[in-house]
Amino acid sequence: MRIPAAIEALVPEVTAWRQHLHAHPELGYEEHATQAFLADKLKEFGADEVVTGMGGTGVVALIRGRRPGNRAIGLRADIDALPIEELTGKPYASTNPGRMHACGHDGHTAMLLGAAKHLAVSRDFAGSVVVIFQPAEEGGAGAKRMLEDGLFQRFPVEVVYGLHNWPQMPLGTFAMHQGPAMAGTDEIRIELAGKGCHAAMPNTGIDPIVAAAQLVSALQNIISRETDPMDRAVLSITAINAGTAFNVVPDTATLKGTVRTFRADTRERIIGRIRQMVEAFGQAFGVRAELHHRPGYPPTINHPEQRDFGAEVAAEVVGTENVVRDPLPSMGGEDFSFMLEQVPGAYIWMGIGGFEEGRVLHNARYDFNDAALPIGMAWWTGLVDRHLAAG
Repeated sequence: MRIPAAIEALVPEVTAWRQHLHAHPELGYEEHATQAFLADKLKEFGADEVVTGMGGTGVVALIRGRRPGNRAIGLRADIDALPIEELTGKPYASTNPGRMHACGHDGHTAMLLGAAKHLAVSRDFAGSVVVIFQPAEEGGAGAKRMLEDGLFQRFPVEVVYGLHNWPQMPLGTFAMHQGPAMAGTDEIRIELAGKGCHAAMPNTGIDPIVAAAQLVSALQNIISRETDPMDRAVLSITAINAGTAFNVVPDTATLKGTVRTFRADTRERIIGRIRQMVEAFGQAFGVRAELHHRPGYPPTINHPEQRDFGAEVAAEVVGTENVVRDPLPSMGGEDFSFMLEQVPGAYIWMGIGGFEEGRVLHNARYDFNDAALPIGMAWWTGLVDRHLAAG
């Protein structure tokens, strides 16, 4: 593994930042203290321009190299936490009840902040670096909000890169996908309205629970029997809400769930079939049935040239044998996809290990592995060194 000495020297300071951020987590669009912390540090480093409030609570900084050049590269980290009560017992555990950095965004933020300090001090490149600290990745579409606020109009870049820690992979490894890395996400809510009655006399009402139960089973056929097995897709019903008493048939039942796909035509077909089934089951069971569909994040799809470049830089840090090229993608979602729709770029997974010991993303006992900090910083700075080597 090749970690520059200047990066190694930053590790104690960056570790302290990471643990500070972990102790003070904030949910999407509430990252006010995080925003202030980042802005103060970036100004202290001497960034040429620091902008706050982009996308609500996002922070963007511009760092110019000391050699002339018109090229620019964007580096993005997400900064928000999750609504989880922390159970790690760490000395730096969350001090905000019901808030926790359970996805490693504290690590992502600290690594990019450390890279920004190194770049602001050395400035040994030709052109500009735009460091992007994005709010509300966890369902709030903060990337989209930043783009709507004119992120790439105010700070134009040729390419943009993102990173996510991956506990399932060993520390000191990377994985770069060919094409899709993360799935597109859609939310569905199905409302079934029947007629409440006494549970001992169901013939006097219209039972929406029976319709809901049958519908949940039927919806799975869309994936298991109507979708090409080679075309990855998931349809999960994750909530059923109906009734409050053991002897009352309720008036309504509500189903909630998610659809995950990689292709636009697959997504449209599945949503269309859900709509058809909801209407058909409403008629068959005599209930009023309505589908509410909320589009989520598009698939996160790497651009070929930037995918290869990002993997090459990763290989320079950890060795070619420790970079997995074209692993299976994840059915999880990621709003970095919005940025990749506007600018060529790529999204890489960085192994931090610990999966076998329970270090699982979105878990109350998860904690980012601080041993990964210099590896991530070396990748970020390596991208800049290579991309802006000659202006």
